[in-house]
Amino acid sequence: MTLEVTSTQTQAYAGLAGAYQEAHRPQLSYSPARNWMNDPNGLVYYDGEYHLFYQYNPNDTVWGDMSWGHAVSADLLHWTELPVALEVEKDGQGAITQSFYSGSAVVDRANSSGLGSPGQVPMVIIYTSVYPEARTLANGTQVQAGQQSQSLAFSVDRGRHWTQFSGNPVLALPPHPYRDELREFRDPKVFWHAPQSKWVMVVALAHRHTILLYCSRDLIEWEYMSQFGPAGATGGVWECPDLFPLPLDGDDSNNKWVLVVNLTPGGPAGGSGAQYFLGHFDGSTFRPDAGDACVRWLDQGPDFYAAVTWNDAPDGRRLLIGWMSNWLYARTVPTSPWRSAQSVPRELSLRTVAGQVRLVQQPVQGFDSLRRDTLLAIDDVSLAAGVDTLPRLRTAGVPVDIELVLACGSATRAGVQVHANAAGDRTEIGYDCERGELYIDRGRAGAAPFSADFAACHGAPLALVDGVLRLRILVDRAAVTVFAGAGELTMTSLVFPADESDGIALFVEGGQARLRQWRVRTLASIWPAPHE
Repeated sequence: MTLEVTSTQTQAYAGLAGAYQEAHRPQLSYSPARNWMNDPNGLVYYDGEYHLFYQYNPNDTVWGDMSWGHAVSADLLHWTELPVALEVEKDGQGAITQSFYSGSAVVDRANSSGLGSPGQVPMVIIYTSVYPEARTLANGTQVQAGQQSQSLAFSVDRGRHWTQFSGNPVLALPPHPYRDELREFRDPKVFWHAPQSKWVMVVALAHRHTILLYCSRDLIEWEYMSQFGPAGATGGVWECPDLFPLPLDGDDSNNKWVLVVNLTPGGPAGGSGAQYFLGHFDGSTFRPDAGDACVRWLDQGPDFYAAVTWNDAPDGRRLLIGWMSNWLYARTVPTSPWRSAQSVPRELSLRTVAGQVRLVQQPVQGFDSLRRDTLLAIDDVSLAAGVDTLPRLRTAGVPVDIELVLACGSATRAGVQVHANAAGDRTEIGYDCERGELYIDRGRAGAAPFSADFAACHGAPLALVDGVLRLRILVDRAAVTVFAGAGELTMTSLVFPADESDGIALFVEGGQARLRQWRVRTLASIWPAPHE
């Protein structure tokens, strides 16, 4: 077993970290080079490229001037930032005439919309538009000034240039006694429903905790089908829905449908969160599984929101990404010249875990290609109570991938500390054996004067198998992402450690534990060079 890192290795890692030095910028997941970003939008795969659009302010590092940023990737790891796809519209006096809120994208291969032409397949964006002046739809529906409605834009050159549909908006709610509550009608997710040869849209009535379902043959004329909700967690507005099937335990003949509903506040760690429901979709109505009243969270950490999946991913894969932040403090986190990042992309599956059907998540296929040197490999060692029961590692700020298998034994708490320094700063990922709870404690992860909500400990129930804790922890410059068990529990947390906080150590409290396996590997940055 390896018990130390040589000075030569440490110097090499320090040089690598310096090559990418830009305070707190993630090296494992996407962020724009500068300015504000929030929700991922328009996730679609087409012609060898994964498209990631996102809510973006091209003019500042705070929310505003909402536009659609754009990046593409061949592998969901390495990204190329492209010009803004849909930029906020303003008049000659600088007043906004249209804002581009969240939505989705599809590839209209059959040109059902008529927005393409022979030899030119249209990619179509369906987004929430906000106009400051009243409008009238082609069908006569009145759109109130400032009311959220659904509009289209299209591209015939693989998403490089975009044209707004001349008949926008294409979908708005008619006048209603509750019209003030219904003004926030947003975040359409559209997909092709092959069994009935139609497009399906799920869209949120944010303040009514309701998801509406529509269908269309051409992406332009939409027909109401049904609604879902209120249900589950309703402590905040509902946003960014998604609906998709997954085979249960790998059985393609036994699909369940997953409805994702993001909400803020009311998440599992306070503020923003992403919940999901399991059930059946017959092409018109989503019906949740009977007798299942529990709230399921996609991620139990504080920093995973607006989670949605890619349309048309190859080989039937279901791939998900979320905004790695929280509306409690997103506007004030200490980053510059960019603000906020997306999560590490994830592969989804449905598995039966301890008798319950759970959504299981793992880092996207191919993520392991970022692994470089093994800093430490230890198997089958007894651990007494204390910290540094094995030598402390120094990573020089380079991202690392930790795999930990730990038998809790008589210990009351056990786990690993990362981003640690001699002053006692650290982020602790541990298991409370008495409470049966996995937690991330960032109470001493570094200075957090930007928000009273940030420095906290967040936990979630986790049942061990034969008393064994299994964790995979991705430690980035300003984030930790934890996959626990088989991936049925994930936790994502931002941290903003001091420059010298690069230590890693195990800890055990209250008794003895047994280390079955511990691997610590360095990870390459997803950026090929200093990213300006």
